[in-house]
Amino acid sequence: MDFRRWRVLVIAGVLVLLALAFWLGRRTTRTVTVTQTVPEPIEADRTTPDSQQTRLWAHNVLLHKGAHFRVYVRWIRGRMMRTERNRVPDFDVPESFVLEIEKGMVDAKLSDIAEFLNSGQRGNPPLKNLRVENHDGEVQIMGTAHKVISVPVRLDAELSPLPDGRLKLHVKKLNVLKVPMKGLFGLFHLKLDDLMPKTSIAGMQASGDDIYLDTQTLLPPPHIHGHITSVQLLNDRVRVIYGGATESEEQLAQWHNFLRLSGGTVSFGRLTMQQADLTLVDAASDEWFDLDLANYQTQLVYGTMRTTPQAGVEMYMPDLDHLPPGAAAAAQGVSLEWLKNRNTTPPLEVAHTKR
Repeated sequence: MDFRRWRVLVIAGVLVLLALAFWLGRRTTRTVTVTQTVPEPIEADRTTPDSQQTRLWAHNVLLHKGAHFRVYVRWIRGRMMRTERNRVPDFDVPESFVLEIEKGMVDAKLSDIAEFLNSGQRGNPPLKNLRVENHDGEVQIMGTAHKVISVPVRLDAELSPLPDGRLKLHVKKLNVLKVPMKGLFGLFHLKLDDLMPKTSIAGMQASGDDIYLDTQTLLPPPHIHGHITSVQLLNDRVRVIYGGATESEEQLAQWHNFLRLSGGTVSFGRLTMQQADLTLVDAASDEWFDLDLANYQTQLVYGTMRTTPQAGVEMYMPDLDHLPPGAAAAAQGVSLEWLKNRNTTPPLEVAHTKR
């Protein structure tokens, strides 16, 4: 038997073994009942009168969504909507509001998406050690599938928006051990949803050759809602376009980094602002305003607050990486003993950054 024929037989044998392993794994998983608490999508309270809604503007804000995910808000226009009729939007409770976007551009790094899925925060991902990359304008997902045996898997998919606000990944290529598996999967009656069972991760569902992503369930709050008109892959990022936004990067670069709220009622810390007029401004002139709702109080402590002639509030806040070491632990108010002695130094070093 010549070497070429021997190699063909070996490859064919490996493929058959892999297919049988997937098939056996499918038979095994079908006999096990998997239970998982799937979080309900957080929706805005549509009964809130227009006069009680808070208008929202933001440019160049790096918004943390939990410990393992963040989004890059290039610019948005919309509303900060409460999720419960009798509870005002509260910065300390991200579930208390959603960001309803009318127009804007929001980016997410592909590497951040992989890190979030690998963290297991939303359930057990179907592929382990995930990597997500941009490959010639298509989403390439690489990881390890565990079906009786562990094998490397790669999916090449086309990303597109759906009218209901979800995103769809249409899988065009599926490779196992770098071998195309489409024909083999058809031979053994295997489907993509055998590789990605519906119960494995909340907000992700496979059907046929498509993977559906419901970001309202998949990602942690604060949630971003809006009519998605297009999705673009830009180097290491995916850009979501709301409302047909078309502003260029050159135009956007002229704006300061800020988040502005106007109207309605907003709470932050122990303060509640009615007829809100609140602007959070990046104290530095770098590319992104790093805003972490889990640590924004410390950012406020080391920032500078100014009251406007219209009784509004402007807060100039340092980025997280500009805070001094141990800032969260050191962020204490003045004591009565300090007030009694004018010769004592302030307990905090307020971070001033030239603009």
